[in-house]
Amino acid sequence: MTIFTEDGNFLEAALDLNTLARLTAVAARQTLTLTHYGRRTGKPYDVTVWFVVDGDKVYIGTANVNRQWVRNVQKTPRVKLSIGAETFDGTARFLADRAEHERAMAMVRRKYWMFWPVIAVGRILTAIGVMRDKTGAFEVVLAE
Repeated sequence: MTIFTEDGNFLEAALDLNTLARLTAVAARQTLTLTHYGRRTGKPYDVTVWFVVDGDKVYIGTANVNRQWVRNVQKTPRVKLSIGAETFDGTARFLADRAEHERAMAMVRRKYWMFWPVIAVGRILTAIGVMRDKTGAFEVVLAE
């Protein structure tokens, strides 16, 4: 489906207009609740995370790829996103490609600019070899 935006651009959307409108309405929220499923048990767990909406996709960043929720989503990519009063089902894909990862993390840094000093310190410590880069990102494609 092709959607024309107010600024004259267009985007190809895999979502129906209602889902896209619901997503757009909550895009400015600060956090979402990600429901993920245990690697062994399949039991649902919730975690609150930062996110960015770009068109019809949701990007989620993490400062530590070794967290349990990250490992769970890598094993079982089916997720539920709760943003404000809206809930979306989706499929997450870990961004292993460095360029995709950097693009997603740049969007996260832009949205959460108020945390830039903390993020910058981490990036500096990584650059000089004091810390290892454990950041990661997921792209979530929503189900209709």
